[in-house]
Amino acid sequence: MMDSSPHKLYHVHGFDSRKYLEHYFSDKPDMVFGEDSLKFVIENLRQVFAVGHISGDILIDLSIGSLVHHLYSACEFFENIIVLKVNNRCIMELKRWVDERTGAFYWGHTSTLLQEKEENSNQFEDKEGKVRSAIQHVVKYDLEKENMTEPLVLPPADCVISAWLLDYISKDQDDYIRYLRKFSGLLKPGGHLIIIGSLDKTYCTVGKDKFHAFSYNEDFVRKVLVGEGFIIDYCNTKERTAVSDLTDYKAMIFIAAHKEK
Repeated sequence: MMDSSPHKLYHVHGFDSRKYLEHYFSDKPDMVFGEDSLKFVIENLRQVFAVGHISGDILIDLSIGSLVHHLYSACEFFENIIVLKVNNRCIMELKRWVDERTGAFYWGHTSTLLQEKEENSNQFEDKEGKVRSAIQHVVKYDLEKENMTEPLVLPPADCVISAWLLDYISKDQDDYIRYLRKFSGLLKPGGHLIIIGSLDKTYCTVGKDKFHAFSYNEDFVRKVLVGEGFIIDYCNTKERTAVSDLTDYKAMIFIAAHKEK
């Protein structure tokens, strides 16, 4: 069945990862998504990891574009971070930052946001350096393969983080459930899953292109997680504050859960 959406699909068509970062995550004065895409994410991750229940050897990151700021808190609780990306452009953008190459996207404004929340800011000298050191591998994956990283077989993860990816790769409810099941299959028994997404969103603009987004609500995500054998430990939503026609989400959602053993 052909997709009737006029919008492009992230995992099929790919997008300009630098423009995506500049539109939604930069420190530019006209970047209006700071409260939603930066502060909301950083604060919720800080709270969840501070409790101390989520930690271990391996964290797998399955997120949209070439994001970094959602890994600041995680790098304090995991020895190794494995980042999975669906296209080469996102891999190149991320590696440029990891290797501190000229022209890498500037994330300093986001590390400052976390520093403002830390009780002891003196220990916050090089959060970005810790993330760089923790990222052991950046691997390309194929969503349609049974083993997404074939021929590589990844070790089971203690935690999987997925920021906004399910929004863009899912055409409908069945897709969302299928892909979430794939992601949860990367976890150890009892492992933790953290999902960051946008509620009631139908599109996202990157440059001149509009990309499809699957529209869902909080109740849907909760039911899917419970149906897949997860126990929800934490959930927070935030109504949209950004004024922009680049994208049409109504709210942000952050949800942390663990898989029943």
